[in-house]
Amino acid sequence: MKKFLSTGFLFLFFIPILSAQRPQKPTASELYHTLQKLNFLGSALYIAAHPDDENTRLISFLANDVHARTAYLSLTRGDGGQNLIGPEIRELLGVIRTQELVAARKTDGGQQLFTRANDFGYSKHPDETLAIWNKEEVLGDVVRAIRKFKPDVIVNRFNHRDPGSTHGHHTSSAMLSFEAFDLVGDASHYPETANEFNSWQPKRLFFNTSWWFYGGREAFEKADKTNLVEVETGNYYPSLGLSNGEIASLSRSMHKSQGFGSTGSRGSQTEYLEFLKGDFPEDKTDLFSGINTTWSRLEGGAAIGKILDQLEANFNFKDPSVMVPKLVEAYSLLKASKDSHWRTIKLKELEQFILDCGGIFLEAVSETNSINPNGSYKATLEVINRGTNQVVLESIETGTGRSLISERKTLKSNEVENFEVQISSEKNNPSTPYWLNEKGTLGMYKAPRELIGLPETPAPEQVVFTIKIGNTPMSIKRDVVYKFNDPVDGEVYRPFEILPEVTSSIPEKVLIFSTEKSKQIPVIIRAGREKVSGTVQLNHPQGWTVSPAQHTFELPNTGEEKTLIFTVTPPKNTSEGYLKPQVQVGDRYYTKELIQIDYDHIPFQNVLLPSEAKVARITIEKKGQHIGYIEGAGDAIPESLKQIGYTVTTIAPQDIKAENLKKYDAIVIGIRAYNTVPELAFKQTDLNKYVENGGTLLLQYNTSHRLVTENFAPYAIKLSRDRVTDEFSEVRLLDPQHPVLNSPNKITKTDFENWVQERGLYFPNEWDKNFTPILGMNDTGASESTGSLLIANYGKGHYIYTGLSFFRELPAGVPGAYRLFANLLSIGK
Repeated sequence: MKKFLSTGFLFLFFIPILSAQRPQKPTASELYHTLQKLNFLGSALYIAAHPDDENTRLISFLANDVHARTAYLSLTRGDGGQNLIGPEIRELLGVIRTQELVAARKTDGGQQLFTRANDFGYSKHPDETLAIWNKEEVLGDVVRAIRKFKPDVIVNRFNHRDPGSTHGHHTSSAMLSFEAFDLVGDASHYPETANEFNSWQPKRLFFNTSWWFYGGREAFEKADKTNLVEVETGNYYPSLGLSNGEIASLSRSMHKSQGFGSTGSRGSQTEYLEFLKGDFPEDKTDLFSGINTTWSRLEGGAAIGKILDQLEANFNFKDPSVMVPKLVEAYSLLKASKDSHWRTIKLKELEQFILDCGGIFLEAVSETNSINPNGSYKATLEVINRGTNQVVLESIETGTGRSLISERKTLKSNEVENFEVQISSEKNNPSTPYWLNEKGTLGMYKAPRELIGLPETPAPEQVVFTIKIGNTPMSIKRDVVYKFNDPVDGEVYRPFEILPEVTSSIPEKVLIFSTEKSKQIPVIIRAGREKVSGTVQLNHPQGWTVSPAQHTFELPNTGEEKTLIFTVTPPKNTSEGYLKPQVQVGDRYYTKELIQIDYDHIPFQNVLLPSEAKVARITIEKKGQHIGYIEGAGDAIPESLKQIGYTVTTIAPQDIKAENLKKYDAIVIGIRAYNTVPELAFKQTDLNKYVENGGTLLLQYNTSHRLVTENFAPYAIKLSRDRVTDEFSEVRLLDPQHPVLNSPNKITKTDFENWVQERGLYFPNEWDKNFTPILGMNDTGASESTGSLLIANYGKGHYIYTGLSFFRELPAGVPGAYRLFANLLSIGK
């Protein structure tokens, strides 16, 4: 997998450690910053629709300048976007973008929350968005998030008053937040979450506006700003050695799958927030003006605040451990105080702060990276007191309360204590992103009630260390982790997980049968434990035949794989369905595939999804055989073309030379190639020459933003943001007699049935007269767009530009998309 430089380690102390993350080891200056946050009892919630919608500059300001407890509520996980770093789309892209958001919050100091809304793709109006999402359920999730997090201040990224002017998801996020603000304080609305978290009324709601929302800087300068709050977000933090703008850029750059790398900025920067509801702040430069954010907010908290304020004023940078006795005193007062929202939050923060100041390290490491449900594992429990304070280890237990170490032990300064233990798990639910456990709807994921809103599935196993500092006991939970030594990277952490004893997969997720000829289909069986054996059968649609009826297998080692071959024969007529491996081990059946996602900027991810492959018997004719493919931002088009019999060769940018291209019957350029491949700025002459000499060049969609060259065609063509998001919208054949609609396959309106997510995106809206538009389409209420498929004769060949979403349709096995793509490659043959 592609490697990425991660800078998030600078801010590990900002939020609770998540599964598979390195343990926090903050410096003295970072501890000082943490104490400042410990002394602020106020919360802010930022709300938008997708990963990368958030304003990292404002989130960093709230977390690091104001020192507020800050979270970003992203209504979706970004499943409907594009992926610039790999082939993953839909659910798997959602997993990647979820982790990128978690990494961004680790960097800017915030926390990450979600609803169950599914990013189904671009939406032009909130009415469509809220109908597909199920408004009442998503609104309930927003209400739940507010009641659970209890923010004093809520900030919307988008304007709730301009439906239809931007992405429907964006406007919907603001509309739901605006409505939720009036509901969360009334327990009669969504009473189940009011009963669980109590009702809550935030103090004020803002819209994070800017000159962009006013139509330009000049219009913004002239606008009435009476209702606006201005905050300075360009400050420099000496204890961190970074400006707020630099932290924000590091956070923004975590959105690597979206290509949002950002250069750090320094100097003064102003953010504007329009007041929408609640109490208008007395001080227009302070979002928390008039809100008690001191320890006196907590009953009995004044004494705690007095201790911590003195420690902050006289912070010992040379040896923070000298503060531990006073910190423990504050901890005892807090623990004895009346149970409340802030008590729970600050106890957890203060526990970790005491450990960090005292140099106390606690860790539970499994010998293996995974076990089966209700399995057992060996673990090493490490305890060390690297400070000078008296620390006694009282006990170590599992998360369910079973004793692992019961003997009391005084921890001598800087002497490590390791305990080797055998732990039997009581968990039987496999580890996977919890929102993917059950099949949801187009607009909503399903999730267990207790997990709704969490960024990821909690670690399956925990260990509880009970220590006593002085006379004060503390019980500290640690997730069980797995780590190993890599020859290059050194110490590497990975999740400890519960996985099935066997999984199966079909490598090709779409199998196209263009004739009645049988195909040999491999099924890969993977062992999740030692000495696993059983049988495998391949369930199939009616009318298809599979032989043999079943295979037997035996795998002696964990992680070992075996490939079994089934012969699959399609019916004579058009047919679609799914092949689904079913593995039997003893009296248990297994139907899941294990998918592993490994990028350096996010934790290693194991994902369990239903094991299946779509099969389609499609009558496809094609002309030509050898296709050259120039990769763009990443898609599965080459694999899809191989499915229907093409020979596909990847062409490296440096090999794009006129003499090298002659051997190809057609050349396909991947999505967003002119946005992501710098070399293409200098290769258009060779590509045009290829077309002029009789070749067919098919260019898939690009965006007008950050084109490496405007001259990506032999004739003038201008890209726009036009798109058709309704995959069921009518498609009109503008030139029914055009060869591309008639040879070698007759294309009719039925070929545009069962498309997925959208028709297409970023269509050109202006083009040279030499281009012929082939298709017309539009979303409901929109004017017709004719730029989805343009074809021009150039010399002896053909140049094709298309914004149709073939990169989604071919991997989804849409028959009509394959037939049309084959015609595009066959033109002129």
